[in-house]
Amino acid sequence: MGGVYAYTDSGTARNNLTDGLDAERNYMSQFDLKIAIGGAAGQGIASVGNILARIFARRGLHIVAYNAYQSIIRGGHTFLTIRVSGDPIATHGDTVDILICLNQDTLDRHIVNLRPGSYVIYDGEKLKPLEAPAKVNLCALPISELAKNPTNKMLSNTIAMGAALYLAGFDIDPLADSLTQQFSRKGPQVVEENLGSAQAGFDFAKEHFSPLAHTIPAEQQALPVVTGNQALAMGGAAAGVKFYCAYPMSPATGVLHWMAANGPDLGIVVRQVEDEIGVITMAIGAAHAGARVMCATSGGGFALMTEGIGFAAMTETPVVVIDVQRAGPSTGVPTKTEQGDLWQMLGASQGDFPRIIVAPTDLADCFTTIPETFNIVDHLQCPAMVLTDLLLSEGTGTVHPDVFKWDQKIDRGAMITASNGSNGDGPYLRYKLTDSGISPRAIPGLEGYIHVVASDEHDEDGILISDEFTNPHKRQAMVEKRGRKMEAAAAMIPAPQLEGSPGAEVTLLGWGSTKGVIQEAMAQLNADGVTVNHLQIKWLVPLHSDEIDAILSKSKKVFIVENNYSGQFARYLRSETGFNADGHIRKYDGEPFQPHHVVDGVKELLKGKLTQYVPTHEIMV
Repeated sequence: MGGVYAYTDSGTARNNLTDGLDAERNYMSQFDLKIAIGGAAGQGIASVGNILARIFARRGLHIVAYNAYQSIIRGGHTFLTIRVSGDPIATHGDTVDILICLNQDTLDRHIVNLRPGSYVIYDGEKLKPLEAPAKVNLCALPISELAKNPTNKMLSNTIAMGAALYLAGFDIDPLADSLTQQFSRKGPQVVEENLGSAQAGFDFAKEHFSPLAHTIPAEQQALPVVTGNQALAMGGAAAGVKFYCAYPMSPATGVLHWMAANGPDLGIVVRQVEDEIGVITMAIGAAHAGARVMCATSGGGFALMTEGIGFAAMTETPVVVIDVQRAGPSTGVPTKTEQGDLWQMLGASQGDFPRIIVAPTDLADCFTTIPETFNIVDHLQCPAMVLTDLLLSEGTGTVHPDVFKWDQKIDRGAMITASNGSNGDGPYLRYKLTDSGISPRAIPGLEGYIHVVASDEHDEDGILISDEFTNPHKRQAMVEKRGRKMEAAAAMIPAPQLEGSPGAEVTLLGWGSTKGVIQEAMAQLNADGVTVNHLQIKWLVPLHSDEIDAILSKSKKVFIVENNYSGQFARYLRSETGFNADGHIRKYDGEPFQPHHVVDGVKELLKGKLTQYVPTHEIMV
């Protein structure tokens, strides 16, 4: 074994934490491994993550990866974690089993948070551990001796990967295949240097250290690896999107990258626009012309789009806007996550009008939500906002391949085209008053279907009310017509379902991307003897208020988990139902929840001395 520092933590907090983290293994898969790679931006950390993710996914193992990075090109602290399991997982978990340190900063920051039995891989010639918890295995590598080209500093990453795979119990062959694929475009010499360095790291670890004691599951069907942004983009393609436009704004830029790379081959027109005002108006124009249209931005960009959202509502033009939330306000922290834009969505543009707001809950849901949303907004003829966040959109993970076998019918709603409609008697009434609030929509340019479309309030034929006189009866009728659409909307979406025992001691309530961490925390708590069930809200507008209230009214204690400071969903739920939660678990430091944050929060709130618990992030800071 490698050397072990005899370091004893004098406090009790860390012992309590590691005791709870070890319990994670009691209910998860027999194989549950977490590898973390830390260093500075520019040290190739993303490449290491991509290579390891490819190795694990190709043999049918499930992964979740999260990259905590700074908003600079070089320097700063970057910390990428990859959790791999024999079972499906939805979070990057709590523990770190193998920590790869590419610089001293990473070693200093994270070694004190490791649990007993974990491993630290580092360059023993340049880095020096200052202190380490008891029974943490320090694996110093002589990088300059092992590198097959000492002038290539990036080979230290390859050597560390070789050592890490040995410690994790894997063979070297999958790494060799991945390295060949990764570096083949750089020529055979670079490939050979990386292959030799990986083998040297693997062999050195085999000679000097003992691997983790676990059994890796037998090889299964390879699993696809996607980011949330890629899943959103693919969902748009599956929905029949024909026009995508965006202004690059992290953390939503990944949607644009996928569309730019794949859109033209799929018959999708893709445009990068000069700003978000141009994006939303261009999107509305293409949607008005009959195309299915999608765009994506972050909170600051969406703020510029809000007037356009109102224009889409007034013209009853279906368009889907994705908001990938980051820490705000203003520029905020562009590379950190938060659930802080809900009330911006609820109040987007002025006045009363129907809208759909949906918050996908996991990577697979990012894909399936987009076609579902398009069918709804085409039917209702209104704008929709898809509210995700950096954790989900830039997170990477495996999904079951059947998720992408999408065969849902594309439903364009009451659409009049040259082949399926005729005007019949009388003038065409684009905004005809109907019991459902939904009027037949004709594609512009169709003979016999002339109508006016503008941002002003209008009569049934589109003629502006203010052009004749401001008729209060017509104005009232049009507002009510649009409002009636929401009566049909609730019937088009499923109500949330309670997960777990109805008689549980605690109900954990979350929305959007907190689903995975709540589910894992629920399993930990149930294993600890605290009975917990779970209600996750995906469809925010319309909200199934009666169904939610019926569930929560039977709950003994309700704790709401959300990634913001003010409890935005708690306030929204109270405004719609009058329900007040018994406690709140909130996090707003830019980093996502880990399961033990929720576990600790529930246990503290049950003591009855607090109504709000704000965890401290030990590992990702």
